[in-house]
Amino acid sequence: MRKEIIINSAINEVRVAMTEDGHLSEYFIEIPEKEKLVGNVYYGKISKIATALNAAFVDIGVPQDAFLHFSDVDDKNLYQNFDTSDDNDLDDEPAEKTTDTVTNDNSENTNENQNENLKNIGAITKEFAIFSTKSSGDVLIDLQPGKEVLVQVVREPYSRKGMRVTTKIAIPGRYVVMLPFEKMIGISRKIGSDYERRRLKRLAKKSLPEGFGCIIRTASVGKNEEELQNDFNNLISTWKEVEQKIDLARKRQAPGLVYQDMLLAASIIRDFFKNNIDRVVIDSAKMYQEIISYMKIAEPRLVKKVEYYNGITPIFEALGIEKELNRTYKRTLSLSTGGDIVFDRAEALTVIDVNSGKPSETDGEANAFKTNMEAAREIAKQLRLRDIGGIIVVDFIDMYSEENKKKVFLEMLHSVKYDRAKIVIYPLTQLCLMQITRQRINQNLVEKTSISCPTCHGKGRIASSATLLNSIEKWLKNYSKTTNDFKINLLVQPQIAKFLTEGDYPIISRLMIKYFTKITVLQSDSIPIDSFRVISVRKQKDITQEYL
Repeated sequence: MRKEIIINSAINEVRVAMTEDGHLSEYFIEIPEKEKLVGNVYYGKISKIATALNAAFVDIGVPQDAFLHFSDVDDKNLYQNFDTSDDNDLDDEPAEKTTDTVTNDNSENTNENQNENLKNIGAITKEFAIFSTKSSGDVLIDLQPGKEVLVQVVREPYSRKGMRVTTKIAIPGRYVVMLPFEKMIGISRKIGSDYERRRLKRLAKKSLPEGFGCIIRTASVGKNEEELQNDFNNLISTWKEVEQKIDLARKRQAPGLVYQDMLLAASIIRDFFKNNIDRVVIDSAKMYQEIISYMKIAEPRLVKKVEYYNGITPIFEALGIEKELNRTYKRTLSLSTGGDIVFDRAEALTVIDVNSGKPSETDGEANAFKTNMEAAREIAKQLRLRDIGGIIVVDFIDMYSEENKKKVFLEMLHSVKYDRAKIVIYPLTQLCLMQITRQRINQNLVEKTSISCPTCHGKGRIASSATLLNSIEKWLKNYSKTTNDFKINLLVQPQIAKFLTEGDYPIISRLMIKYFTKITVLQSDSIPIDSFRVISVRKQKDITQEYL
Protein backbone atom coordinates (compact mmCIF):
# COMPACT_ATOMS: atom_id res chain seq x y z
CA MET A 1 0.00 0.00 0.00
CA ARG A 2 1.41 3.38 -1.04
CA LYS A 3 1.11 6.02 1.68
CA GLU A 4 1.63 9.75 1.23
CA ILE A 5 1.38 12.93 3.31
CA ILE A 6 0.19 16.02 1.41
CA ILE A 7 0.53 19.45 3.08
CA ASN A 8 -1.26 22.55 1.81
CA SER A 9 -0.34 25.88 3.43
CA ALA A 10 -2.54 28.94 2.85
CA ILE A 11 -2.62 32.40 4.46
CA ASN A 12 -5.16 31.48 7.12
CA GLU A 13 -4.99 27.69 7.37
CA VAL A 14 -2.82 24.60 7.04
CA ARG A 15 -4.35 21.39 5.69
CA VAL A 16 -2.74 17.97 5.89
CA ALA A 17 -4.07 14.94 4.00
CA MET A 18 -2.84 11.37 4.43
CA THR A 19 -3.58 9.07 1.51
CA GLU A 20 -3.45 5.32 0.96
CA ASP A 21 -3.14 4.21 -2.68
CA GLY A 22 -4.24 7.67 -3.77
CA HIS A 23 -7.39 7.72 -1.62
CA LEU A 24 -7.89 10.08 1.32
CA SER A 25 -7.53 8.18 4.62
CA GLU A 26 -7.07 10.95 7.21
CA TYR A 27 -7.43 14.72 7.18
CA PHE A 28 -6.22 17.43 9.55
CA ILE A 29 -6.76 21.18 9.48
CA GLU A 30 -5.31 24.04 11.53
CA ILE A 31 -7.01 27.45 11.58
CA PRO A 32 -5.50 30.41 13.49
CA GLU A 33 -8.61 31.13 15.60
CA LYS A 34 -8.99 27.42 16.39
CA GLU A 35 -5.38 26.46 17.05
CA LYS A 36 -4.33 23.00 18.19
CA LEU A 37 -4.44 22.74 22.00
CA VAL A 38 -3.91 19.02 22.68
CA GLY A 39 -0.45 18.50 24.18
CA ASN A 40 -0.11 22.01 25.60
CA VAL A 41 0.94 22.25 29.27
CA TYR A 42 -0.52 24.91 31.59
CA TYR A 43 0.30 26.13 35.06
CA GLY A 44 -3.08 26.46 36.76
CA LYS A 45 -5.03 26.65 40.01
CA ILE A 46 -7.94 24.56 41.20
CA SER A 47 -11.01 26.82 41.10
CA LYS A 48 -13.65 24.29 42.18
CA ILE A 49 -13.98 20.69 43.36
CA ALA A 50 -17.06 18.87 42.02
CA THR A 51 -17.10 15.68 44.11
CA ALA A 52 -20.38 14.56 42.50
CA LEU A 53 -18.59 14.54 39.14
CA ASN A 54 -15.37 13.03 40.54
CA ALA A 55 -13.62 16.02 39.02
CA ALA A 56 -12.09 19.43 39.59
CA PHE A 57 -12.19 22.60 37.49
CA VAL A 58 -8.87 24.29 36.83
CA ASP A 59 -8.21 27.95 36.02
CA ILE A 60 -5.48 27.86 33.35
CA GLY A 61 -5.75 31.45 32.15
CA VAL A 62 -8.35 30.92 29.41
CA PRO A 63 -12.01 32.07 29.48
CA GLN A 64 -13.41 28.64 30.41
CA ASP A 65 -11.99 26.50 33.22
CA ALA A 66 -10.48 23.15 32.23
CA PHE A 67 -12.02 19.86 33.38
CA LEU A 68 -9.76 17.58 35.45
CA HIS A 69 -11.24 14.17 36.22
CA PHE A 70 -9.85 12.49 39.33
CA SER A 71 -8.73 9.51 37.21
CA ASP A 72 -6.43 11.93 35.36
CA VAL A 73 -4.67 13.00 38.55
CA ASP A 74 -1.15 11.60 38.94
CA ASP A 75 -1.47 10.91 42.64
CA LYS A 76 0.35 7.99 44.34
CA ASN A 77 -2.81 6.86 46.10
CA LEU A 78 -4.79 7.02 42.90
CA TYR A 79 -2.18 5.92 40.36
CA GLN A 80 -2.09 2.30 41.54
CA ASN A 81 -5.83 1.93 41.08
CA PHE A 82 -5.94 2.70 37.37
CA ASP A 83 -4.74 0.83 34.29
CA THR A 84 -2.39 3.21 32.52
CA SER A 85 -1.14 0.69 29.99
CA ASP A 86 -2.64 2.47 27.01
CA ASP A 87 -1.53 6.06 26.52
CA ASN A 88 -3.01 6.61 23.09
CA ASP A 89 -3.49 10.35 23.48
CA LEU A 90 0.24 10.98 23.16
CA ASP A 91 1.56 8.37 20.76
CA ASP A 92 0.34 7.22 17.38
CA GLU A 93 -0.16 3.70 18.71
CA PRO A 94 -0.97 2.12 22.07
CA ALA A 95 2.02 1.79 24.39
CA GLU A 96 2.70 -1.23 26.49
CA LYS A 97 4.22 -0.10 29.76
CA THR A 98 6.56 -2.64 31.30
CA THR A 99 6.96 -3.35 34.98
CA ASP A 100 10.58 -2.20 34.77
CA THR A 101 11.48 1.15 36.25
CA VAL A 102 14.59 3.26 35.99
CA THR A 103 16.66 1.58 38.65
CA ASN A 104 19.14 3.73 40.51
CA ASP A 105 20.19 3.19 44.10
CA ASN A 106 18.37 6.29 45.33
CA SER A 107 16.14 6.79 42.33
CA GLU A 108 13.01 7.56 44.33
CA ASN A 109 14.74 10.08 46.57
CA THR A 110 16.54 11.57 43.59
CA ASN A 111 13.27 11.94 41.74
CA GLU A 112 11.63 13.71 44.65
CA ASN A 113 14.60 16.04 45.16
CA GLN A 114 15.07 16.77 41.48
CA ASN A 115 11.43 17.66 40.89
CA GLU A 116 10.47 18.95 44.33
CA ASN A 117 9.65 22.41 43.03
CA LEU A 118 7.25 20.90 40.47
CA LYS A 119 5.79 17.73 41.97
CA ASN A 120 4.86 19.38 45.26
CA ILE A 121 3.37 22.53 43.77
CA GLY A 122 0.92 24.03 46.27
CA ALA A 123 0.67 23.67 50.01
CA ILE A 124 -0.75 20.38 51.30
CA THR A 125 -3.77 20.91 53.55
CA LYS A 126 -5.92 18.61 55.64
CA GLU A 127 -8.78 18.70 53.13
CA PHE A 128 -8.79 16.05 50.39
CA ALA A 129 -11.14 15.31 47.50
CA ILE A 130 -12.71 11.85 47.63
CA PHE A 131 -12.83 9.83 44.42
CA SER A 132 -15.17 6.83 44.46
CA THR A 133 -14.16 3.74 42.49
CA LYS A 134 -16.04 0.49 41.99
CA SER A 135 -12.95 -1.67 42.55
CA SER A 136 -11.12 0.17 45.31
CA GLY A 137 -13.78 2.19 47.11
CA ASP A 138 -13.00 5.77 48.12
CA VAL A 139 -9.58 7.21 47.21
CA LEU A 140 -8.26 10.45 48.69
CA ILE A 141 -6.71 12.99 46.32
CA ASP A 142 -4.67 16.01 47.33
CA LEU A 143 -6.79 18.63 45.56
CA GLN A 144 -8.38 21.73 47.06
CA PRO A 145 -9.58 25.08 45.66
CA GLY A 146 -6.59 27.37 45.23
CA LYS A 147 -4.06 24.55 44.91
CA GLU A 148 -1.49 25.04 42.14
CA VAL A 149 -1.29 22.27 39.55
CA LEU A 150 0.52 21.53 36.31
CA VAL A 151 -1.85 20.11 33.67
CA GLN A 152 -1.69 18.98 30.05
CA VAL A 153 -4.55 19.16 27.53
CA VAL A 154 -5.82 15.74 26.41
CA ARG A 155 -9.07 16.84 24.74
CA GLU A 156 -9.94 20.10 23.05
CA PRO A 157 -13.07 22.07 24.02
CA TYR A 158 -16.24 21.42 22.06
CA SER A 159 -19.77 22.81 22.15
CA ARG A 160 -20.16 24.31 25.65
CA LYS A 161 -17.63 21.98 27.26
CA GLY A 162 -14.15 23.15 28.16
CA MET A 163 -10.91 21.34 27.47
CA ARG A 164 -10.06 18.19 29.46
CA VAL A 165 -6.68 18.04 31.17
CA THR A 166 -4.48 15.61 33.08
CA THR A 167 -1.66 16.03 35.60
CA LYS A 168 0.20 13.11 33.94
CA ILE A 169 2.60 15.23 31.91
CA ALA A 170 4.23 13.78 28.78
CA ILE A 171 6.50 15.61 26.31
CA PRO A 172 6.65 13.86 22.90
CA GLY A 173 9.79 13.56 20.80
CA ARG A 174 10.36 11.70 17.54
CA TYR A 175 11.56 8.45 19.12
CA VAL A 176 10.41 8.69 22.73
CA VAL A 177 7.80 10.41 24.87
CA MET A 178 9.39 11.80 28.04
CA LEU A 179 7.53 11.42 31.37
CA PRO A 180 9.01 13.98 33.79
CA PHE A 181 7.15 12.72 36.86
CA GLU A 182 7.33 8.95 36.36
CA LYS A 183 10.11 6.36 36.67
CA MET A 184 8.82 3.69 34.31
CA ILE A 185 9.83 2.72 30.77
CA GLY A 186 7.02 1.94 28.33
CA ILE A 187 7.45 0.31 24.94
CA SER A 188 5.06 0.47 21.98
CA ARG A 189 3.13 -2.76 21.44
CA LYS A 190 3.95 -2.49 17.73
CA ILE A 191 7.58 -3.32 18.47
CA GLY A 192 7.28 -7.11 18.32
CA SER A 193 10.91 -8.23 18.47
CA ASP A 194 11.96 -9.26 21.97
CA TYR A 195 15.58 -8.51 21.12
CA GLU A 196 14.70 -4.99 19.92
CA ARG A 197 12.56 -4.35 22.98
CA ARG A 198 15.40 -5.36 25.31
CA ARG A 199 17.93 -3.29 23.33
CA LEU A 200 15.76 -0.16 23.38
CA LYS A 201 14.98 -0.59 27.05
CA ARG A 202 18.69 -0.86 27.82
CA LEU A 203 19.49 2.29 25.81
CA ALA A 204 16.64 4.18 27.49
CA LYS A 205 17.92 3.29 30.96
CA LYS A 206 21.35 4.53 29.95
CA SER A 207 20.07 7.79 28.42
CA LEU A 208 17.32 8.77 30.88
CA PRO A 209 18.09 11.30 33.61
CA GLU A 210 17.54 9.98 37.12
CA GLY A 211 13.91 10.17 38.16
CA PHE A 212 12.51 10.45 34.62
CA GLY A 213 10.52 7.89 32.64
CA CYS A 214 9.60 7.50 29.00
CA ILE A 215 7.54 5.69 26.39
CA ILE A 216 9.59 4.27 23.51
CA ARG A 217 7.84 4.91 20.18
CA THR A 218 7.73 2.69 17.10
CA ALA A 219 9.97 5.11 15.18
CA SER A 220 12.87 4.17 17.48
CA VAL A 221 13.22 0.69 15.97
CA GLY A 222 16.73 0.26 14.58
CA LYS A 223 18.01 3.58 15.93
CA ASN A 224 21.42 3.66 17.54
CA GLU A 225 22.41 5.07 20.90
CA GLU A 226 23.48 8.43 19.50
CA GLU A 227 20.17 9.02 17.74
CA LEU A 228 18.16 8.17 20.83
CA GLN A 229 20.44 10.25 23.05
CA ASN A 230 19.95 13.29 20.79
CA ASP A 231 16.19 12.91 21.13
CA PHE A 232 16.51 12.65 24.92
CA ASN A 233 18.76 15.72 25.01
CA ASN A 234 16.23 17.77 23.02
CA LEU A 235 13.43 16.72 25.37
CA ILE A 236 15.51 17.48 28.47
CA SER A 237 16.33 20.92 27.07
CA THR A 238 12.63 21.51 26.40
CA TRP A 239 11.72 20.46 29.94
CA LYS A 240 14.28 22.87 31.45
CA GLU A 241 12.57 25.71 29.55
CA VAL A 242 9.22 24.54 30.93
CA GLU A 243 10.62 24.61 34.49
CA GLN A 244 11.76 28.20 34.00
CA LYS A 245 8.31 29.26 32.75
CA ILE A 246 6.67 27.52 35.72
CA ASP A 247 8.90 29.46 38.14
CA LEU A 248 7.94 32.73 36.47
CA ALA A 249 4.23 31.81 36.60
CA ARG A 250 4.48 30.97 40.32
CA LYS A 251 6.16 34.30 41.07
CA ARG A 252 3.45 36.18 39.18
CA GLN A 253 0.72 33.98 40.69
CA ALA A 254 -0.85 33.92 37.23
CA PRO A 255 -2.09 30.78 35.44
CA GLY A 256 -0.98 30.37 31.86
CA LEU A 257 0.73 28.38 29.09
CA VAL A 258 4.17 26.95 29.93
CA TYR A 259 4.64 24.51 27.02
CA GLN A 260 3.14 24.54 23.54
CA ASP A 261 3.26 21.47 21.35
CA MET A 262 4.39 21.71 17.73
CA LEU A 263 2.08 23.22 15.15
CA LEU A 264 0.01 20.84 13.03
CA ALA A 265 2.34 20.20 10.07
CA ALA A 266 5.43 19.77 12.25
CA SER A 267 3.65 17.43 14.66
CA ILE A 268 2.34 15.31 11.76
CA ILE A 269 5.90 14.96 10.41
CA ARG A 270 7.23 14.12 13.87
CA ASP A 271 4.56 11.52 14.65
CA PHE A 272 3.71 9.93 11.29
CA PHE A 273 6.60 10.36 8.85
CA LYS A 274 8.32 6.97 9.06
CA ASN A 275 9.75 4.40 6.67
CA ASN A 276 6.26 3.25 5.66
CA ILE A 277 5.51 6.69 4.16
CA ASP A 278 6.47 6.79 0.47
CA ARG A 279 6.32 10.54 -0.08
CA VAL A 280 5.68 13.90 1.59
CA VAL A 281 4.59 16.73 -0.72
CA ILE A 282 4.49 20.38 0.45
CA ASP A 283 3.32 23.45 -1.48
CA SER A 284 4.96 26.04 0.81
CA ALA A 285 8.64 26.84 0.17
CA LYS A 286 9.14 28.08 3.73
CA MET A 287 7.53 25.02 5.32
CA TYR A 288 9.44 22.76 2.92
CA GLN A 289 12.77 24.20 4.09
CA GLU A 290 11.73 23.91 7.76
CA ILE A 291 10.79 20.24 7.36
CA ILE A 292 13.97 19.47 5.40
CA SER A 293 16.05 21.07 8.18
CA TYR A 294 14.21 19.07 10.84
CA MET A 295 14.51 15.77 8.95
CA LYS A 296 18.26 16.24 8.35
CA ILE A 297 18.66 16.13 12.11
CA ALA A 298 15.89 13.67 13.04
CA GLU A 299 15.97 11.19 10.11
CA PRO A 300 18.42 12.04 7.29
CA ARG A 301 17.51 8.89 5.33
CA LEU A 302 13.97 10.18 4.81
CA VAL A 303 14.94 13.60 3.43
CA LYS A 304 14.83 12.29 -0.16
CA LYS A 305 11.12 11.47 0.28
CA VAL A 306 10.20 15.14 0.88
CA GLU A 307 9.12 17.02 -2.27
CA TYR A 308 8.26 20.65 -2.97
CA TYR A 309 5.20 21.28 -5.17
CA ASN A 310 5.14 24.53 -7.17
CA GLY A 311 2.52 23.73 -9.80
CA ILE A 312 -0.16 26.21 -10.91
CA THR A 313 -3.06 23.91 -10.03
CA PRO A 314 -3.73 23.83 -6.25
CA ILE A 315 -1.98 20.81 -4.73
CA PHE A 316 -5.15 19.11 -3.43
CA GLU A 317 -6.79 19.39 -6.83
CA ALA A 318 -3.70 18.24 -8.70
CA LEU A 319 -3.43 15.10 -6.56
CA GLY A 320 -7.16 14.32 -6.62
CA ILE A 321 -7.78 15.01 -2.94
CA GLU A 322 -10.17 17.98 -3.15
CA LYS A 323 -13.00 15.96 -4.71
CA GLU A 324 -12.86 13.34 -1.95
CA LEU A 325 -12.49 16.04 0.67
CA ASN A 326 -15.68 17.77 -0.46
CA ARG A 327 -17.63 14.65 0.50
CA THR A 328 -16.60 15.04 4.15
CA TYR A 329 -18.55 18.29 4.40
CA LYS A 330 -21.80 16.90 3.00
CA ARG A 331 -24.74 15.92 5.19
CA THR A 332 -25.85 13.24 2.72
CA LEU A 333 -23.47 10.87 0.93
CA SER A 334 -24.56 8.68 -1.97
CA LEU A 335 -23.61 5.00 -2.11
CA SER A 336 -22.85 3.01 -5.24
CA THR A 337 -25.66 0.58 -4.36
CA GLY A 338 -28.18 3.40 -4.89
CA GLY A 339 -28.74 4.18 -1.21
CA ASP A 340 -27.30 6.99 0.90
CA ILE A 341 -26.18 7.82 4.42
CA VAL A 342 -27.24 10.98 6.30
CA PHE A 343 -25.25 12.58 9.15
CA ASP A 344 -27.03 14.59 11.86
CA ARG A 345 -25.30 15.97 14.93
CA ALA A 346 -26.50 16.91 18.41
CA GLU A 347 -24.31 18.27 21.21
CA ALA A 348 -22.93 14.92 22.40
CA LEU A 349 -24.51 12.55 19.89
CA THR A 350 -24.16 11.88 16.18
CA VAL A 351 -26.94 10.02 14.38
CA ILE A 352 -26.25 8.36 11.03
CA ASP A 353 -29.19 7.15 8.98
CA VAL A 354 -28.70 4.57 6.22
CA ASN A 355 -31.32 4.73 3.46
CA SER A 356 -31.95 2.24 0.69
CA GLY A 357 -32.12 3.13 -2.97
CA LYS A 358 -34.74 1.79 -5.34
CA PRO A 359 -36.14 -1.27 -3.53
CA SER A 360 -35.65 -4.65 -5.15
CA GLU A 361 -38.87 -6.47 -5.92
CA THR A 362 -37.14 -9.87 -5.84
CA ASP A 363 -35.14 -9.87 -2.60
CA GLY A 364 -35.45 -6.93 -0.21
CA GLU A 365 -33.27 -8.60 2.43
CA ALA A 366 -30.37 -9.05 0.00
CA ASN A 367 -30.67 -5.45 -1.16
CA ALA A 368 -30.69 -4.17 2.44
CA PHE A 369 -27.68 -6.33 3.34
CA LYS A 370 -25.66 -5.14 0.33
CA THR A 371 -26.40 -1.47 1.09
CA ASN A 372 -25.65 -1.87 4.81
CA MET A 373 -22.28 -3.51 4.10
CA GLU A 374 -21.20 -0.63 1.86
CA ALA A 375 -22.56 1.88 4.39
CA ALA A 376 -20.50 0.28 7.19
CA ARG A 377 -17.29 0.76 5.22
CA GLU A 378 -18.11 4.35 4.29
CA ILE A 379 -19.20 5.27 7.84
CA ALA A 380 -15.94 3.92 9.30
CA LYS A 381 -14.01 6.05 6.81
CA GLN A 382 -16.05 9.18 7.52
CA LEU A 383 -15.67 8.82 11.29
CA ARG A 384 -11.89 9.13 10.81
CA LEU A 385 -12.02 11.90 8.21
CA ARG A 386 -14.58 14.01 10.10
CA ASP A 387 -13.02 13.07 13.47
CA ILE A 388 -16.46 12.42 14.96
CA GLY A 389 -16.26 11.56 18.66
CA GLY A 390 -18.64 10.76 21.48
CA ILE A 391 -21.73 8.62 21.11
CA ILE A 392 -22.69 7.57 17.59
CA VAL A 393 -25.89 5.74 16.65
CA VAL A 394 -26.22 4.21 13.19
CA ASP A 395 -29.71 3.35 11.93
CA PHE A 396 -29.11 0.63 9.35
CA ILE A 397 -31.77 -0.59 6.93
CA ASP A 398 -33.94 -3.23 8.61
CA MET A 399 -32.74 -6.81 8.17
CA TYR A 400 -34.38 -9.94 9.56
CA SER A 401 -31.50 -12.36 9.21
CA GLU A 402 -29.36 -12.57 12.38
CA GLU A 403 -26.50 -13.84 10.23
CA ASN A 404 -26.66 -10.72 8.05
CA LYS A 405 -26.71 -8.50 11.15
CA LYS A 406 -23.61 -10.25 12.45
CA LYS A 407 -21.82 -9.81 9.09
CA VAL A 408 -22.55 -6.05 9.11
CA PHE A 409 -21.23 -5.84 12.68
CA LEU A 410 -18.04 -7.71 11.74
CA GLU A 411 -17.59 -5.53 8.64
CA MET A 412 -17.72 -2.41 10.82
CA LEU A 413 -15.19 -3.91 13.25
CA HIS A 414 -12.87 -4.71 10.34
CA SER A 415 -13.29 -1.24 8.80
CA VAL A 416 -12.29 0.67 11.96
CA LYS A 417 -9.20 -1.40 12.78
CA TYR A 418 -6.86 1.35 11.48
CA ASP A 419 -8.60 4.08 13.47
CA ARG A 420 -6.13 5.47 16.03
CA ALA A 421 -8.92 6.74 18.28
CA LYS A 422 -10.24 4.36 20.90
CA ILE A 423 -13.49 3.00 19.52
CA VAL A 424 -16.09 0.57 20.89
CA ILE A 425 -18.79 -0.98 18.69
CA TYR A 426 -21.83 -2.91 19.86
CA PRO A 427 -23.78 -5.48 17.77
CA LEU A 428 -26.95 -4.46 15.95
CA THR A 429 -30.13 -4.41 18.00
CA GLN A 430 -33.47 -5.86 16.94
CA LEU A 431 -34.25 -2.50 15.36
CA CYS A 432 -30.97 -2.66 13.36
CA LEU A 433 -29.40 0.14 15.42
CA MET A 434 -25.65 0.08 16.03
CA GLN A 435 -24.17 1.93 19.00
CA ILE A 436 -20.61 3.25 18.76
CA THR A 437 -18.43 5.24 21.13
CA ARG A 438 -15.34 6.93 19.71
CA GLN A 439 -12.67 8.78 21.63
CA ARG A 440 -12.96 12.54 21.36
CA ILE A 441 -9.61 14.37 21.37
CA ASN A 442 -9.81 17.20 18.83
CA GLN A 443 -12.70 19.27 17.59
CA ASN A 444 -14.38 17.51 14.71
CA LEU A 445 -14.19 18.83 11.16
CA VAL A 446 -17.56 20.62 11.32
CA GLU A 447 -16.65 22.43 14.55
CA LYS A 448 -13.30 23.56 13.13
CA THR A 449 -14.51 24.80 9.76
CA SER A 450 -17.93 26.29 10.49
CA ILE A 451 -19.86 28.50 12.90
CA SER A 452 -23.49 28.40 14.00
CA CYS A 453 -25.90 30.09 11.61
CA PRO A 454 -26.88 33.53 13.04
CA THR A 455 -30.41 33.03 11.76
CA CYS A 456 -31.28 29.54 12.99
CA HIS A 457 -28.62 29.49 15.78
CA GLY A 458 -27.46 26.02 14.84
CA LYS A 459 -30.90 24.36 14.71
CA GLY A 460 -30.77 23.97 10.95
CA ARG A 461 -34.39 25.14 10.59
CA ILE A 462 -36.15 28.50 10.68
CA ALA A 463 -39.74 29.65 11.19
CA SER A 464 -41.98 29.23 8.13
CA SER A 465 -43.65 32.16 6.39
CA ALA A 466 -46.96 31.21 8.00
CA THR A 467 -45.38 31.21 11.47
CA LEU A 468 -43.80 34.63 10.84
CA LEU A 469 -47.20 35.92 9.66
CA ASN A 470 -48.71 34.89 13.00
CA SER A 471 -46.03 36.89 14.81
CA ILE A 472 -46.71 39.94 12.64
CA GLU A 473 -50.46 39.66 13.32
CA LYS A 474 -49.90 39.39 17.09
CA TRP A 475 -47.77 42.52 16.91
CA LEU A 476 -50.50 44.40 14.96
CA LYS A 477 -53.13 43.33 17.48
CA ASN A 478 -51.12 44.80 20.37
CA TYR A 479 -50.31 47.90 18.33
CA SER A 480 -53.89 48.66 17.28
CA LYS A 481 -55.17 48.42 20.86
CA THR A 482 -52.74 50.91 22.36
CA THR A 483 -52.12 53.66 19.77
CA ASN A 484 -53.87 56.07 17.42
CA ASP A 485 -51.00 56.01 14.94
CA PHE A 486 -52.31 54.26 11.83
CA LYS A 487 -49.35 54.43 9.41
CA ILE A 488 -46.39 52.07 9.62
CA ASN A 489 -43.66 50.64 7.40
CA LEU A 490 -43.11 46.88 7.66
CA LEU A 491 -39.56 45.77 6.81
CA VAL A 492 -39.14 42.10 5.87
CA GLN A 493 -36.87 39.91 3.79
CA PRO A 494 -37.74 39.96 0.01
CA GLN A 495 -39.08 36.38 0.06
CA ILE A 496 -41.48 37.27 2.91
CA ALA A 497 -42.48 40.52 1.16
CA LYS A 498 -43.54 38.48 -1.85
CA PHE A 499 -45.52 36.10 0.40
CA LEU A 500 -47.39 39.05 1.96
CA THR A 501 -48.15 40.99 -1.24
CA GLU A 502 -48.76 38.45 -3.99
CA GLY A 503 -52.21 37.49 -5.29
CA ASP A 504 -55.42 39.35 -6.15
CA TYR A 505 -56.34 39.72 -2.49
CA PRO A 506 -52.96 39.74 -0.73
CA ILE A 507 -52.46 38.93 2.93
CA ILE A 508 -51.23 42.45 3.73
CA SER A 509 -54.52 43.92 2.46
CA ARG A 510 -56.48 41.67 4.79
CA LEU A 511 -54.31 42.71 7.71
CA MET A 512 -54.81 46.42 6.95
CA ILE A 513 -58.59 46.00 6.86
CA LYS A 514 -58.72 43.85 9.99
CA TYR A 515 -56.58 46.19 12.12
CA PHE A 516 -57.46 49.50 10.40
CA THR A 517 -53.79 50.34 9.78
CA LYS A 518 -51.99 51.62 6.69
CA ILE A 519 -49.07 49.19 6.17
CA THR A 520 -46.35 49.75 3.57
CA VAL A 521 -44.26 46.63 2.96
CA LEU A 522 -40.56 47.38 2.39
CA GLN A 523 -37.91 44.85 1.38
CA SER A 524 -34.60 44.60 3.22
CA ASP A 525 -31.85 42.05 2.64
CA SER A 526 -30.40 42.82 6.08
CA ILE A 527 -33.49 41.47 7.86
CA PRO A 528 -33.26 37.76 8.78
CA ILE A 529 -35.81 35.66 6.91
CA ASP A 530 -37.61 34.76 10.15
CA SER A 531 -37.77 38.34 11.54
CA PHE A 532 -39.44 41.68 10.85
CA ARG A 533 -39.12 45.32 11.86
CA VAL A 534 -41.76 48.03 12.11
CA ILE A 535 -41.06 51.77 11.59
CA SER A 536 -43.57 54.43 12.69
CA VAL A 537 -44.16 56.85 9.79
CA ARG A 538 -45.08 59.72 12.12
CA LYS A 539 -42.29 59.21 14.69
CA GLN A 540 -39.74 57.94 12.15
CA LYS A 541 -38.34 55.40 14.58
CA ASP A 542 -38.26 51.65 15.10
CA ILE A 543 -41.18 50.60 17.33
CA THR A 544 -40.89 46.82 16.91
CA GLN A 545 -39.96 46.02 20.53
CA GLU A 546 -42.66 48.27 22.01
CA TYR A 547 -45.54 46.04 20.93
CA LEU A 548 -44.10 42.53 20.91
